[in-house]
Amino acid sequence: MYLVLQSPDPLPAEAVSHIGFAVGTFGKQEIGANAVRMMVSGLDGRQRCEIDAYCQARRIDWALVPDRKLSDYGLLAMDMDSTLITIECIDEIADYAGLKAEVSAVTEAAMRGEIKDFKDSLKRRVALLKGLDAGALEKVYAERLRLSPGAEAMLEGARKAGLKTLLVSGGFTFFTDKLQERLGLDFTSANLLDIDGGKLTGKVRGEIIDAQQKANAVADICAGLHIPTSDVIVMGDGSNDLKMMSLAGLSIAYRAKPEVREKASLSFDFVGLDGLLNLFP
Repeated sequence: MYLVLQSPDPLPAEAVSHIGFAVGTFGKQEIGANAVRMMVSGLDGRQRCEIDAYCQARRIDWALVPDRKLSDYGLLAMDMDSTLITIECIDEIADYAGLKAEVSAVTEAAMRGEIKDFKDSLKRRVALLKGLDAGALEKVYAERLRLSPGAEAMLEGARKAGLKTLLVSGGFTFFTDKLQERLGLDFTSANLLDIDGGKLTGKVRGEIIDAQQKANAVADICAGLHIPTSDVIVMGDGSNDLKMMSLAGLSIAYRAKPEVREKASLSFDFVGLDGLLNLFP
């Protein structure tokens, strides 16, 4: 197995030496100034806790990953809001209705898993947007939507390795469709906002994409690609990503809520999305 250390800043040599000694590494490969890959036999629970505390204090992300190449995987599945992009789109839409604080509070509670029924929480939030000019969606995309650091480099590396890409979101097709065209994504799945006469009706059309539907989308794409779900990498940040993450061969919690960070294979708390590329030889 490999223990990968990476940071947005140059890795301190003393930190690399300290961790290498603590885990008994038998070989390492430097990946530029900001990352290193060490060969290890494994880590016990105590070592994991100690490394996590040590690295958190020094803004270092660490990951224990199997000896696989990126090209061994067939699909990269990503959540959209606060994962591929830096914002929660519904919160920013709500800002144009003067309701950002109210909607954001529900969004945060849902992502932390405090609201168990995601469908109900989404209906409640969308209902508050009734009557809002649909032009607010374009304003959010043009003025506020930003890709997370390293997103384009990650996608380019995944494509070069032969992976297909899936953007699956409890957000809205208005944004996933634009991102699919902009970034060359292979598949998308999201919710369709109902619009009538240029105004939001406060409803969502069709079945709502919740945690189970996200997992179903991953499974369906895998079936279509004739690959097992163990050949999928899933990235997400909220509790509604956990079901699709549980299917994956590798799950990555990106700037994630505590429950997600705890259950994922590994987490990126400091590096950008392109930290994915450093995990593989």
